[in-house]
Amino acid sequence: MPTKISLLALSAMLLLLSAAAYADISNGKNLYQSRCAICHGAQANGSGPLAAKSSPPTPDLTTAAFKKRLTDYPGVIVSSIILRPNGDLIPKTLRDNGIKLAPHHWTVQDLRDVNDYMRSIIGK
Repeated sequence: MPTKISLLALSAMLLLLSAAAYADISNGKNLYQSRCAICHGAQANGSGPLAAKSSPPTPDLTTAAFKKRLTDYPGVIVSSIILRPNGDLIPKTLRDNGIKLAPHHWTVQDLRDVNDYMRSIIGK
């Protein structure tokens, strides 16, 4: 299992090496707003309508601690989408609050775009 996680983390980092050259910020913004902002908020500060309804509450991704984590591990956003480190937390929070999101088949381009968009709002 650790090998699988390491390979996924390495893949995420490699994916991001050239992200800026290929990212489509408008696609990233659309994906973030339609799939992430409901909990993380428009500015990724944990202020979305479902933020307090999650247990534990949705984290503020604009804190100095998260920015340091993003600097130390550039693939943290993408790996969080791929690995779902909190297991069923996101789907459970949505289900418990009657929110239905259509399944999304994430492409490499989508991951680059969301990563680039989130880095742009987190860095402000």
